[in-house]
Amino acid sequence: MNIPAIEAALAAVEIPTTGRTLGSENAVQSVEARADGLHIALQFGFPVQHIGEALAARVQTALQDLAGTQPLHLSLTTIVATHKVQPGVATIKGVKNIIAVASGKGGVGKSTTTANLAAALARMGARVGVLDADLYGPSQPTMFGVAEGKPDQRDGKLVPVVAEGGVQVMSIGFLVDTDQAVVWRGPMLSQALQQLLFQSEWNNVDYLFIDLPPGTGDIQLTLSQKIPVTGSVVVTTPQDIALIDARKAVDMFQKVNIPIFGVLENMSVHICTHCGHSEAIFGSDGGKDLAAKLKVPLLGQLPLSLPVREAMDNGTAAALFEQQPAIADIYTAAAFQVALAVADKGKDFSSRFPKIVVE
Repeated sequence: MNIPAIEAALAAVEIPTTGRTLGSENAVQSVEARADGLHIALQFGFPVQHIGEALAARVQTALQDLAGTQPLHLSLTTIVATHKVQPGVATIKGVKNIIAVASGKGGVGKSTTTANLAAALARMGARVGVLDADLYGPSQPTMFGVAEGKPDQRDGKLVPVVAEGGVQVMSIGFLVDTDQAVVWRGPMLSQALQQLLFQSEWNNVDYLFIDLPPGTGDIQLTLSQKIPVTGSVVVTTPQDIALIDARKAVDMFQKVNIPIFGVLENMSVHICTHCGHSEAIFGSDGGKDLAAKLKVPLLGQLPLSLPVREAMDNGTAAALFEQQPAIADIYTAAAFQVALAVADKGKDFSSRFPKIVVE
């Protein structure tokens, strides 16, 4: 069996939905001819569980003339690396990459987007966490169906509550009475955010989504100065008023050197559940135009959807993907783009550097 020819054929196989090849991603780890067939090991820096069958079919097609009648044994593994963050900010134990989700304005579906991007990546096989940084209005416990959960304590640290799908969730909503207002000034908010992040025992999280509050105030400033952020996602509706505030969020990230992985346009169109008529209630293509202006990807355009709202209110984010495949496809495509953008960043090797002690 001509192993070099097989390796060359594998290198040319295109990874579904990406425009990338196994060769460009250095994904081929080993090719071995054994008594029971041809064993191929592929390794990726991003989750591929959702495209595993399609990728296997492409490999089969690419090798059909080279492998002959030999059975193919294909293994797919994902090892997500820790990637670079802002200069001078140390990474967090148990967390590889942090993705901030911001809008600049409330009411555009930022928390919903955070929950569903996290759920999508978890379904792809990644280890995912969500930190609810909207301390005045924590909603992630409700959206993940763990509002009654309480974090355990282990060695002086809080253990995030694990929701369906394995998503690790931490929120101030677990620690305070949800019926009482959080009446805190900026410094207290910033301290609370850092405690929730740094004093939680995250369990080997590949991607931690931070659901930011609206605006560009103390929480966002703390995020940029003290929290290692790999990149950000900006959520908006097509409405002009929402776009004004979304641009402020964009400007904030640019000023603190946090890359923007893309723009997600929410509530792009309303589709009547009775007649199917679609109407652009909040305008058309505002998020698309913003993404084009920033020269970043448009991650998706999501309709104003009753099933999404019901799933978030009922805490069934995971079930939404089973019941609404069209909606699931949009969130999955958006989450995959984010994972690819993270993988394209330079890796962080600071943990390998020796510590310098001045005596």
